[in-house]
Amino acid sequence: KSGLDPGGAWHAWGMACLKAGNLTSAREKFNRCLKPPMDLNQLNHGSRLVQDVIQYLESTVKPVLIADDDYFATLRELEATLRTRSLSLEMMCEGKIQHNSYYQECLFYLHSYGTNLAIISFYMRHDCMREALLHLLNKESPSEVFIEGIFIPSYESGKLHMLENLLETIDPGLESWGVYLIAACKYLQRKNFYHILYELQQFMKDHVRAAMTCIRFFTHGAKSYTELGGKQTWLLKIKDHLKVYLQEVSRSSGRKKMAFTFRKKMSATDVSRHINTVDLQMEVTKFLHQCESSGTSQMTDSSLPTLFGNNNMKMDVACKVILEGKNIEEGFGIAFRVLQDFQLEATEVYSKVAKQLVKQQKYSEIRQLLKCVNESGVAAKNDGDNIILNCLNEFKNIPAEDLDNLIQDMDSDENKIQAYMVCNKLRSAYLVSVRQEKARAVQLVQHVRQLAESSGDDVVKAICAQWL
Repeated sequence: KSGLDPGGAWHAWGMACLKAGNLTSAREKFNRCLKPPMDLNQLNHGSRLVQDVIQYLESTVKPVLIADDDYFATLRELEATLRTRSLSLEMMCEGKIQHNSYYQECLFYLHSYGTNLAIISFYMRHDCMREALLHLLNKESPSEVFIEGIFIPSYESGKLHMLENLLETIDPGLESWGVYLIAACKYLQRKNFYHILYELQQFMKDHVRAAMTCIRFFTHGAKSYTELGGKQTWLLKIKDHLKVYLQEVSRSSGRKKMAFTFRKKMSATDVSRHINTVDLQMEVTKFLHQCESSGTSQMTDSSLPTLFGNNNMKMDVACKVILEGKNIEEGFGIAFRVLQDFQLEATEVYSKVAKQLVKQQKYSEIRQLLKCVNESGVAAKNDGDNIILNCLNEFKNIPAEDLDNLIQDMDSDENKIQAYMVCNKLRSAYLVSVRQEKARAVQLVQHVRQLAESSGDDVVKAICAQWL
């Protein structure tokens, strides 16, 4: 009469019927007020009203019994309690829970009015993981439902192995679980749960991604090569994963299509290249670990470069190896292989090393570096000269004698003249200029005279004018 929504009344009536143990009548009353969700895959447990019904059915609350005689009431209560025994206790006898009328009643309401997540969570609460997984597959629920309803509860309660066993039992090839497993990996990565991620990747036989996780274990948080020296087992694990992957690829290449669709793929060439990188990183790690232990280590960078970074980081590794040995020669061989294997800009690395040596005032070491570069067999004609020219920005700090020695070491007269001009040694620039072929000598001496004029060096200006 008053036009109010009767839903609340039907719900209260339904709950009263439930409490009285009249399940059929309760269904009829709830049918008038409960509605199925619009989207079965929404990430919640359905309406509050449905949750209340399930919560009541799952609880160990005894049905309310109206009886005049206390003695009979107690007996009836005992009987009802036995009938509605806690569902979790019921589960202890495997399989018996399915025959519990209250369990069946929960499923009726969940399937009629609940979301997929609510159904799956119900199965998980009562240790029916297999049923939860089969429901997920049958309904083709999205991966978020798997993460929220099955995966998180599994690892939080230490049942990840049980989950893995069931996934394998239901589908030994794991193909039908591919989307869900990849989503689980992404979730773990976002959460920084790398140990669980690594375990899952091994279960998935996703060897390429497992190798990538091992790289993170090796590099993450290390502040020195001494620390990396203690983490070398991860490098061996990376190699093992990549080798197993190569074997699997060669085994399946005979078949028409490769079975592992959700596992990360990589060409055999790339895998071999990565194995080579790992071998080289092992060598670098041993060498720099040794340098740090013997105290020859000089550089203290905030970041620790490894060969698993980008090209700039790889160049930093090459520099570090050359600079941290007892002398330049000791680390040059390893650094040279790094430059060759990754086709890095060698001159840039050598120039960086030379500048570092100027800062450390190791001028004789620069000459040793040039000797190593020239003897490497792949240096271009002017490489040595360019290394010295790149150092000359720091010439104010280099003692005159060492500076002269470095410029004398240059191959090309043109480069020597340029170096003398950069360092404002105009008299030396003039002396080398006049030795050149006549036409070129005239150009060079004119240039020296201009520089002398602008810097106010009257003596050199006069000599140049006289020669011209």
